[in-house]
Amino acid sequence: MSASAGLSPAATRDTQDLAKVLRVIADPVRLQLIALLADAPDQEACVCDLVEGTGLTQPTISHHLKKIHEVGLLDRERRGVWVYYRLRDGAMDAVAQQFSALGRPGA
Repeated sequence: MSASAGLSPAATRDTQDLAKVLRVIADPVRLQLIALLADAPDQEACVCDLVEGTGLTQPTISHHLKKIHEVGLLDRERRGVWVYYRLRDGAMDAVAQQFSALGRPGA
């Protein structure tokens, strides 16, 4: 019997979506990038700013930001040759709420 056998299709989809997000943010580099963006002016930065903050290469940072963006935690905007990333408003709060709802019956 699967762990999701008693869940509605919507609840199963929600837990699967949450699991995808948690897999992405479980990476220490990605958590560091999220923290740097949260502390950045206007909560946004270009990859060039994040290279300075992490010591990682531009391609490595771009790869990790793409993964974070794909699960809906970041917005991005091209400005000339640079792409600026910012935390999506309320995204981290939504993840925290989804995670905490797992322990509440009927949530």
